[in-house]
Amino acid sequence: MSCGCRPERATRRAGVTGPGRKGRGDVAERGGATVLLLAVGLVFVLVGLFGAAIGAARLARHQARVAADFGALAGAGAARQGAGVACATADGFVRANAARLVTCRADGLDVVVTVEVAVTPLPGLRRHATATARAGPVRG
Repeated sequence: MSCGCRPERATRRAGVTGPGRKGRGDVAERGGATVLLLAVGLVFVLVGLFGAAIGAARLARHQARVAADFGALAGAGAARQGAGVACATADGFVRANAARLVTCRADGLDVVVTVEVAVTPLPGLRRHATATARAGPVRG
């Protein structure tokens, strides 16, 4: 004789799951690992962008220092010919180092130059790295 009840219902009511079935507790946690994995991935991307921005800023600062040093040395080498020639020579070296001459001042045989390099560490964010250098004869 049949009692009219199915074995599936009896096992479901008792909280026992059959093969290929998930219990009711698993429904609330469905997709939790995916969200966690996406959050961890987003953190990695943000840390990478932050690191790249810092690296770009440091590279621009270094490039500005090199351009200022070379420009000041070249200008000091031409300082005997006058301030105009010294600053024009410094400007040529600064431009050759992918920078822009902001100021150039000849003080006797000393030349002081200030340069800047444009840097875009993040899309839509543009900054300028600035450096100043002074060169001239050795004084004793």
